Amino acid sequence: MAKSAQEDTAVCRYVDYLQSEKNASEHTVDAYCRDIAQFARYQWPEKAPPFAWRDVDQLAARGFVVELSRAEMAPTTTARKLSSLRAFYRFLKREAMCTQNPFAGVRSPRRGHDLPKVLSQEEISRLLAAPGKLAERQQAEAKTKPRREQNYGMLRDIALLEVFYSTGARLNELSGLREPDVDLLGSVVKVKGKGKKERLCPLGGPACSALRACMNEGHDLWGSGDRHTPVFRNLRGGTLTGRSIERMLKKYLIAAGLDATVTPHTLRHSFATHLLDAGADLRSVQELLGHASVSTTQIYTHVSVEHLKRVYEEAHPRA
Repeated sequence: MAKSAQEDTAVCRYVDYLQSEKNASEHTVDAYCRDIAQFARYQWPEKAPPFAWRDVDQLAARGFVVELSRAEMAPTTTARKLSSLRAFYRFLKREAMCTQNPFAGVRSPRRGHDLPKVLSQEEISRLLAAPGKLAERQQAEAKTKPRREQNYGMLRDIALLEVFYSTGARLNELSGLREPDVDLLGSVVKVKGKGKKERLCPLGGPACSALRACMNEGHDLWGSGDRHTPVFRNLRGGTLTGRSIERMLKKYLIAAGLDATVTPHTLRHSFATHLLDAGADLRSVQELLGHASVSTTQIYTHVSVEHLKRVYEEAHPRA
């Protein structure tokens, strides 16, 4: 929890509500608390908690938006902070800790229409082949047989990239996978998404093969473990962190000659866009991505249209 709000009774009660009733993740709770604490610093710069939340009016709420604008905050970030504060005040009204929601009538800034970055199918193929090719090159240069741990690292990285693209899962969903979540016979993995909601993600043939090789090598090195054993381990047999996965991806992007700023979420965008390009219906893609609303998934229809426009402009003689 943000330090400036640690001793505030209202915020502490709100955190309990988020954790017990809303089943919110630690990441979500921290994000809410940071936004609330930032507003508290703006509204009461010299005051320590507890804060007089019931005294905040719409003028103060609008002043906060102006302050964010002066700080050149991105419209999406400002909109998220306002959403956090609206939700906080809805809770305060429900608990009779205030009589109005000063953020209810404050408009979020207009957001841009930047489309998510996606990799082409050819670029995805180059990325998926990168771990094997890089390992071959390094082995040829070293002229020695790789250690078992190094071989596991290559198999793990191949499996990670295959599962990313095969499932469209989020980074934290894959880093949190445990061995009982994987059903290679049924070709599915069970992931825990936002709000701790679970869903089944289908696995393609290459992803199943890569996962089997990765897990078998891990068992030979460190044993099969128990139900808490991570699917993707570091070279000491422990859980591979999300930050390590991001570093791994960047290494293979560079090796494949691709944009090194691509993130794990770009693979999720690519997964959805390629499905829609191939004729998948929007509702099915929504379920596969674990989106609560189909409106969130609709961004990928715009990506597909932009792709078609580019193809038309490049191929049509009178485009």
